[in-house]
Amino acid sequence: MMKICCIGAGYVGGPTMAVIALKCPNIEVTVVDISSQRINAWNSEHLPIYEPGLDEVVKKCRGKNLFFSNDVEKHVSEADIVFVSVNTPTKTHGLGAGKAADLTYWESAARMIADVSKSDKIVVEKSTVPVKTAEAIERILTHNSKGINFTILSNPEFLAEGTAIQDLYNPDRVLIGGRETPEGQKAIKTLKDVYANWVPVERIICTNLWSAELSKLAANAFLAQRISSVNAMSALCEATGADVSQVSHSIGTDSRIGPKFLSASVGFGGSCFQKDILNLVYICECNGLPEVANYWKQVIKVNDYQKTRFVNRVVSSMFNTVSAKKIAVLGFAFKKDTGDTRETPAIDVCKGLLGDRARLCIYDPQVTEDQITKDLSMRKFDKDHPAHLQPPSPTSIKQVSVVWDAYEAVKDAHGVCILTEWDEFRKLDYKKVYDSMQKPAFLFDGRNVVDVGMLRKIGFIVYSIGKPLDPWLKDMPAVVA
Repeated sequence: MMKICCIGAGYVGGPTMAVIALKCPNIEVTVVDISSQRINAWNSEHLPIYEPGLDEVVKKCRGKNLFFSNDVEKHVSEADIVFVSVNTPTKTHGLGAGKAADLTYWESAARMIADVSKSDKIVVEKSTVPVKTAEAIERILTHNSKGINFTILSNPEFLAEGTAIQDLYNPDRVLIGGRETPEGQKAIKTLKDVYANWVPVERIICTNLWSAELSKLAANAFLAQRISSVNAMSALCEATGADVSQVSHSIGTDSRIGPKFLSASVGFGGSCFQKDILNLVYICECNGLPEVANYWKQVIKVNDYQKTRFVNRVVSSMFNTVSAKKIAVLGFAFKKDTGDTRETPAIDVCKGLLGDRARLCIYDPQVTEDQITKDLSMRKFDKDHPAHLQPPSPTSIKQVSVVWDAYEAVKDAHGVCILTEWDEFRKLDYKKVYDSMQKPAFLFDGRNVVDVGMLRKIGFIVYSIGKPLDPWLKDMPAVVA
């Protein structure tokens, strides 16, 4: 029986291995992690991550051919294929700080694999890594090999949180990159055969190592660029009276452009987009391509501008101050159907409002109070590191309360900010919300989920990104100095 081991029981490793176990009952799959807390959660009734459909997959396979363990060295030693899905956060100090990927965890995983292996292995990069990482890992493994053969493959993930299980069941493509040598091609075929158990062969793309590594960064950069493009348009729409939804629908009907990733919002978030673009910028700079680096930097600048613009719109609309005013924040995750808050725009928006001394009452159906407190008190990039290496979170932040009901969050609030597009926020009884708020009642829709006309009839003063401005807002500056 073939044995697969995955190092890293996070958002990528857990779901990917669960689906491989489900689709390949003749393969034994073990997910290992040094965090006992995380492995215990994977072995419990309450999985450590929320992802639609994941529970069912894990429960079908766990204990049969899917296992979760802290005994990292044992399972790595026994495996035929080792997937490495460890954190590759942005460096916080030293050379390339704020841009380059920190490969500390990857390197320590590679050294451990070399140290414990007693048989030949295929080592698969699953984490998003900079171009040429495989070469560095190959050197570490080769120099510590003790006569064992290691073959490196790059197999980047293209999952979207909230639809990860469906993405794994029915991927647009599976990308496998390897060396153009007999050993490299043999390893590619081995991994291809695993995926071919359920993925049509024509969707399995095989490339060289560097193309596979760069394809992942490029894909995320292109997707983020689309979001920043439509968000840049949203600012122009507000200034001219155009409606960004109509503009994006119009351009999305062009088959060369397509409709996806054209929804204006308060900004993009998630673990990958910003990190991968910063990484791309650093690689461009290191390869003497400053013009290319500056081009991609602008995608992040527009994203930061959008968040700042939203905060400024809130403050300027509410008589130029939110000091001591209760602001209800609906949604904290970076998008619906996930509890993930990494790089969520809600962090910067909340920090901006707290900077003007607002009192925040936050509700998100999937994010805990502890997580919100941690996010609002942590420095940028700290969150990308494993939990045991993160600074301890304070017990609370004085101006922030977290509740488990949207109607409780909005009670007596001066304003409401919608920062995640959860379906339930479309269905709220907004007459009930309005009646419970201070007047004038402001609603700032950072995800364009509400019916603006209906809310204005109820009595709200509404700001919706990229939509024609409420008469109240027209004389207010979009940016406060």
